[in-house]
Amino acid sequence: MPCIYMPPENRFKYVWKMLMPNKAARILPNDSAVMEVCRETHLVTYQCETQENGNTVASIKYTVHAKAEMQTEKSKRIETEQSRRKKTDTILVFYLVTGIIVTVGVIFPMIFMILHWGVVKSFWKSKSGQDNQDKKLANTRSPCNVE
Repeated sequence: MPCIYMPPENRFKYVWKMLMPNKAARILPNDSAVMEVCRETHLVTYQCETQENGNTVASIKYTVHAKAEMQTEKSKRIETEQSRRKKTDTILVFYLVTGIIVTVGVIFPMIFMILHWGVVKSFWKSKSGQDNQDKKLANTRSPCNVE
């Protein structure tokens, strides 16, 4: 873990502390700008203060997780990613099925109309002719047209 510094590195004094909840900070003997740590059991927070002429000019905190915690967090992350993928896959399948239904519902009737244009045209003519005949019959039956 690097502490905050600017070249030249030896211009500053570095004070590393181990911070634990409900306890006083423990000052570590390390006085370099970089410290290496590895936790086996539980997480620990470290703080490094960069000091110049007795004044703190910068401070940074690191939380170091234990190996067991990291593996637990990694497995949780993997489970979360898998559930997101399942949701995404479900949504994609829904859109694909909807697209296929719309395609079948629009394109096939158009192809049918193109291939059987004569039948469609005669159907429309008979339908419009039948409507005209119905209108003529309605006009002749209306009481207004009775003489």
